[in-house]
Amino acid sequence: MRISIDAMGGDFAPREIVAGTVEAARTIRGVEKLFLVGQEDAVRKELAAYPDVPSVIEVVHAADVVEMGDSPVAALRKKKDSSISRSVEMVKKGEADAMFSAGNTGAAVAASTLKLRTLEGVWRPAIATVIPTPIHPFILLDAGATPDCTSEMLYQFGVMGSVYSKEIMGVESPRVGLLSIGEEVAKGNETTKEAFRLLEQSPLNFLGNVESRDMFAGKVDVVVCDGFVGNVVLKTSESVARALGHWVKDEVKGNPVAMLGALLSMGVIRRMKKRADPNQYGGAPLLGVNGVCIIGHGSSSHVAVTNAIKVACEWIKHDINHRIVELVQRVPEGV
Repeated sequence: MRISIDAMGGDFAPREIVAGTVEAARTIRGVEKLFLVGQEDAVRKELAAYPDVPSVIEVVHAADVVEMGDSPVAALRKKKDSSISRSVEMVKKGEADAMFSAGNTGAAVAASTLKLRTLEGVWRPAIATVIPTPIHPFILLDAGATPDCTSEMLYQFGVMGSVYSKEIMGVESPRVGLLSIGEEVAKGNETTKEAFRLLEQSPLNFLGNVESRDMFAGKVDVVVCDGFVGNVVLKTSESVARALGHWVKDEVKGNPVAMLGALLSMGVIRRMKKRADPNQYGGAPLLGVNGVCIIGHGSSSHVAVTNAIKVACEWIKHDINHRIVELVQRVPEGV
């Protein structure tokens, strides 16, 4: 397993990216190479903090950096030797089996789609994000790769999400739901109504429409929506989780009884915080491209980077893309 890592991507790059890569090299078995792709001087400066850098780590120089605020397409055109482009290029050339970036998501999606192309039969890629709930995590897709979707694309997202849930999450028969404004068949816009028809005819375990409140109630394993809606759902969920934490702190402050209760419950609070921490899930795979591309949160810590590399390794082991192509070709009438 050889993985190219965008060392310059993310709010805390290259420090956290390098730290997470070193930890991955020390703890993940079966890794042949971890390529840290970025400005060599900056990367080596961070590596110098570690007395015994594992031999599987190799630095690959890339002169340019795509900033978070850059226009994705313009950045790829003007910054041809960026760490994102070079990481994807290594996958394209067969020098790496997967790539990871916590940098500009749009640039990572554009580079992967343009350079790797999509899998046979797949119309557009989708970012599949694992979201924790009190019962079990579910997969949300698309979380931002394809904002404007046709019903056929939504159908394919359901197929790809189901494969991911079964092969990586271990769900025997993933329950797939289509995010809409009501459970009834007639609810939704024309695109979701047509997607409902296609998913209903598919071999998937399709439960029908689901509302936002159903996602955290453990009713489904895969939630399908377009990238615009999915990104709003994802960021709203993160914001609500942070707000709840602040509310609890505010209520505890200045109340001796509440403070004592919080101290006694500290173990429970830590476990809850860990379950809700996106760093524990690493990165989100970009499903549908002819290669393996894992996208991390911009604020990824070294823990997230290590876990994202684990996700890439699992993706390679399970040969997910082959399974996606198989199922996509088993399409219902009308697709």
